[in-house]
Order: sequence, then C-alpha cells, then structure tokens
Amino acid sequence: MVKVLDKFLLFLLSLIVIIVAIVALFAAFGWISLGSTQQFAEHVYRDFDYAIPFIATAAVTALLALRFLYISVRRGKASIPSIDQRTEFGDIRISLDTVENLSLKAASRSRGVRDLRARVKVNQAGLEIVIRAIVDGETPIPGLTEEMQANVKSHIQDITGIPVAFVSVFIANIQQSAPTFKSRVE
Repeated sequence: MVKVLDKFLLFLLSLIVIIVAIVALFAAFGWISLGSTQQFAEHVYRDFDYAIPFIATAAVTALLALRFLYISVRRGKASIPSIDQRTEFGDIRISLDTVENLSLKAASRSRGVRDLRARVKVNQAGLEIVIRAIVDGETPIPGLTEEMQANVKSHIQDITGIPVAFVSVFIANIQQSAPTFKSRVE
C-alpha cells in the first residue's frame, strides 16, 4: 500500500514540477507578459483568495519533496536474497549465498576442477544454478561436467530440500601451467 501511495505522490510531485517548469519557460521566452506576472504577484501578496491556493500548492510540493528526500537518504532494510519455505513448525529462510556455497562444495568433489564460481537464481520450476569452472585439461570435459551437474543437483536437493530445475556448467578455461624445465647438473 505504501509503495502505491509513494508512486502516486511521486506522480503528483512530478506533475507540479512540470507545470512550474512550463510556466517558467513561458515567462523566460516572454510569452507571459511582465504585467501579467506583476499582477499575479500582487494578487498573491494582497488578495487572500489568490494566496490560499498558492500557499497550499507550495506547502504540498514542499512536503512531497521532503518525503522523497527522506526516502532517498534513509537506510533501507537490506534484505538478503533468500528462499523462503514454510513448514508445520514455522518458516525457514535459506540465503542464496548458502546455496551457492553448497553448489561450490558439491562441484569441487569432481576431479580435475581447479577454480569454481557459482550463481543461483530462483524461478517457478526451482533453482537455476550456473557453475563456472576452470579445469585441469587432463580430464575429459563431457564426463566432468555431467558429474558436476549430478553432484550439485543431488547435493542441493538433499541438503536444502529445494528442487533444482537445472545446473548449467560453463568451462571458462583450462589451468595454465608454466612448463617446468629441469636443469641438469654434471
């Protein structure tokens, strides 16, 4: 409800600012005569019927601007992205960082893997896990990736109880090892 109200108030503030900007542009280009501007200013200063709407509009604009200034500088609730589950005993929240670390742990069990990174996304079908790996170049990549996918999927589902939609493995590179030369001593 608050977000809808804030959107409406932002729309109202934007509309007021646009109207003031258009009037200022008209005055700057001389399309509003100086006499009309002076006459309006005198009415605002001297006639209470002109001053009330002007004061109300200025007050509302100032309050809206203060509201949005407050919203922009306040500390928001930094909610950690998580997966929420409800059980008969209460709620369970598992952070996506936890799932990423579990994915890395499961993927690292495969032989031939050197460097790993994981990203987890949540969709309606379950978790989408993307593993980025650097391999040793000695182990056949198709077998290695299938083993990683199976390990990650079963480990995540066993530990968290959350269904895994798919596990995507991206082999970024092979480990670069510098050639070693043995020196011969005589």
